[in-house]
Amino acid sequence: MSINIFSADFKVKSHQSYARMRKEQPIYPITLPGGFRGWLVTKYKHAQEIMNNPQFIKDPHVFPEKNHYRFFPDDYREFFMSHLLNTDLPDHTQLRRFVQPTFTPKAINRQEQMIEELTNKLIDDIEKQGKEFCLIKDFAFPLPFLVIAQMLGIPSKDMRDFQKWSNIIIEAINDPVAMKAGEPYYKLFFSYLKKLVALKTAKPEEDLISAWIQAREEGEKLSEDQLFGMIVLLILAGHETTVNLIGNSILALMQHREQWEELKQDNNLIPSALEEVLRFYSPIEVATARWAKEDIGLEGQQIRQGDTIFIVLASINRDEELVPDGDVFNIHRKPVKHMAFGHGIHYCLGAPLARLEGEIALRVLVNRMPNLSMTITDEQLSYRPGFLLRGLVGLPVRY
Repeated sequence: MSINIFSADFKVKSHQSYARMRKEQPIYPITLPGGFRGWLVTKYKHAQEIMNNPQFIKDPHVFPEKNHYRFFPDDYREFFMSHLLNTDLPDHTQLRRFVQPTFTPKAINRQEQMIEELTNKLIDDIEKQGKEFCLIKDFAFPLPFLVIAQMLGIPSKDMRDFQKWSNIIIEAINDPVAMKAGEPYYKLFFSYLKKLVALKTAKPEEDLISAWIQAREEGEKLSEDQLFGMIVLLILAGHETTVNLIGNSILALMQHREQWEELKQDNNLIPSALEEVLRFYSPIEVATARWAKEDIGLEGQQIRQGDTIFIVLASINRDEELVPDGDVFNIHRKPVKHMAFGHGIHYCLGAPLARLEGEIALRVLVNRMPNLSMTITDEQLSYRPGFLLRGLVGLPVRY
């Protein structure tokens, strides 16, 4: 079987390919850009084994020649690398303990009114444009950005520039060519962040950056690179994935219209519907890279030291050993078992926020636009490039 996981077209029929891999070669070899050897892990049992094994590491500093961060300019590389996704024990524990209090379900639920207001404001603006709009561009994309910007404490006068820089960084993470093109903006972005941190150090407010600065001053050991790294991680992990979650939710429900109709009749089904979307159309197609710290045998394959390991969440969430009828979309499924937010020490810290945003977005759309429908066919769908994420370029709809 020959596949090109780096092609956006691959996602159109990726689940058929994953099913074959799970059956024929669940630890699947691939060749990465630069000629490096990598592996796709497609079954739940192997994913659990790898995520729980400290010999599979996340720190990109250990094999610097094999990670995409090497394409970032020297002056800014550490800002992109110094965050939770890229650390192993014991450093990971320290970083997670530092930010955990600001991402507990209780802390996130305090954002509910703000998210509700932003969501309804976006719908108000859309209704002024007419009966047709792009769900991604006009709704799914701006909502998570506005939420994160408010949580971080970005002044409203800086929103436009901050959004432009954030978008450039999001594109750069997925595309080495975009990394190079974005160089002029990294300096602007991080110069702005340094000024903002200085401002909030002198005059703290009720926001995440102020809270993290306060925690540093009270004795938590966090470097400047790590502080900026956490801000960057929140923008990347908290924005792009939630865009995809919202877009994939509407796509799945438009493709299964009878279940959209059920949500209209009973909003209490929305939380379980969202969990089913997380499983069925995972916003993160493939988890970020791990590397083998030493030679390891797995499922008859010999993984060499330094090989890159990719856990394919989209495949695992349909694995027959986890979900007997994984290719069926069913908002009544109980329980909904999935790995959309990862597993183990790297379980997504922002899961409560993603769930809250997704539930509010879905509820508002169902109630305010009950006749929502796609204006294109499944064959016309186009997916964004980059193999780590599953998200649509656009989704034209009418209401």
